[in-house]
Amino acid sequence: MLDVSYNLSELFERVTDAVPDRIAVVEASRETTYARLEDRANRLAHHLAAAGVGAGDHVGLQMVNGVEYLEGMLAAFKLRAVPVNVNYRYVERELEYLFDNADLVALVFHRQFGPVVAAVAPRTERLRHLLVVEDGTDAEAPTGAVEYEAALAAASPARDFPGRSADDVYIAYTGGTTGMPKGVMWRHEDIFFASMGGGDPTTFEGPISEPDEIVSRIPEFGAVSLVTPPLMHVSAHWAAFMTLFGGGTVVIPRPGSFDAVDVLRMAERTRANVITVVGDAMARPLVDAVLAADEPFDLSSLIVLASGGAMLSPAAKDLIRDALPNVIVVDGYGSTETGIAASSSSLPGGEKTEGARFKVDESTIVLDDDLLPVEPGSGAIGRLGRRGRIPLGYYKDAEKTAATFVEADGVRWVLAGDLASVDPDGTIVLHGRGSLSINTGGEKVFPEEVEAVLIAHPSVQDVLVVGVPDERWGQRVVAVLAPKPDQQVTVDEIQAHCRGELAGYKVPRDVVIVEQVRRAPNGKPDYPWAKERALAEVG
Repeated sequence: MLDVSYNLSELFERVTDAVPDRIAVVEASRETTYARLEDRANRLAHHLAAAGVGAGDHVGLQMVNGVEYLEGMLAAFKLRAVPVNVNYRYVERELEYLFDNADLVALVFHRQFGPVVAAVAPRTERLRHLLVVEDGTDAEAPTGAVEYEAALAAASPARDFPGRSADDVYIAYTGGTTGMPKGVMWRHEDIFFASMGGGDPTTFEGPISEPDEIVSRIPEFGAVSLVTPPLMHVSAHWAAFMTLFGGGTVVIPRPGSFDAVDVLRMAERTRANVITVVGDAMARPLVDAVLAADEPFDLSSLIVLASGGAMLSPAAKDLIRDALPNVIVVDGYGSTETGIAASSSSLPGGEKTEGARFKVDESTIVLDDDLLPVEPGSGAIGRLGRRGRIPLGYYKDAEKTAATFVEADGVRWVLAGDLASVDPDGTIVLHGRGSLSINTGGEKVFPEEVEAVLIAHPSVQDVLVVGVPDERWGQRVVAVLAPKPDQQVTVDEIQAHCRGELAGYKVPRDVVIVEQVRRAPNGKPDYPWAKERALAEVG
């Protein structure tokens, strides 16, 4: 047996050899064992290699959720190539930028995206190989695209790839809240420990100390984890790989728009232990569906409801407690740049939490403008910094890398833009993104704080808070708000609700009513859209 490194594909191969017949992935109409997932990833890797894809090359994945997405990631890792997540909601201009910026040489895509790929691919200099995955649609694929299943059928299933390395590169593209997407580069070893569980599926023993130890950590019965966000976002594929590295089963609901009832039925059918969501935008519909069901869903197997990519509001946590009283609620904090930096857990019957508070390890602290630690209990707000296992930087962007990854006294930090303070006991209190804060009359208002209060209103379904120009105050606070079905809200009602919870300058001066608050496919807020709506209505 060859020595194994912390390369992600080598770690997966060790798990596969230990539990080949376990179910790795469950979808609406098919199941895939570890052995079959390994077989298909090997075949895809051999096909890509025959098409000229090699170490360091970038392979785009433009797909909705399905086992093919995981096959694509594993196949690229086996070749020491780099899979690149492509947001399938992007229009031609955005795709052209991403294909070019990421230096894609190959692209695996679902047929439904064929027309936009056909329009963009000829304008992308390096892109030379296209693989189309059937999805039941009849969209026309670009000329020369190879059919995915035929390619796999003709390729070798052998695991005969040259030695790989823990230093191989993993890239995740993130759009952030503004601007064009940027690729965050990690070493395999660092992302494994920072975001994919570190080989500790039970979270009781701590990270593994050598790669082969991953096999001894596989539980007798692997966790069944239902992953609801799109796999093109890190919160989803981190959760998926965390499950796979523990010999568990990844459950993928029917792809498309988020359907709370479908998710709960999948949880029933698969006896899911964990459901992963992204913030209130996914958690609240799940709670509403549980409470509205004529016959209760059988969620007796469910142990954890976890949020990653966006934090749960205190109001949402309270609703989850009421609807799912036996479930542990885990709120994760992190970003593409930091990995999973912290989490907080609400145990059944435990005390209610207030605000975004997290216990962190010594790798995560709050730094002032001089990159010195903020004094606990001082009330000072600084930037959250993380050291240790952090990214290499942004792909092809030295300027942004220098601004986000800084060094002080020989220690390299990532400063992702989150502002925080430190309680006397060392608990970190998140206040929001500095780039989103609203300056009104010299006072800073963090949208997340106001949103957490607004979402607790019984008639509010979803809300985003933004600032618009104001002649007197510089900016004023505006809520872009979607009421619950058949509910109405007024500015006076919203302001009265907020005044008992917030200082006067934080209370929205205007409320823009919309049918639905726009969010990314993974549930993250679309603040540019909200600001545009606010400016159009009250600006």
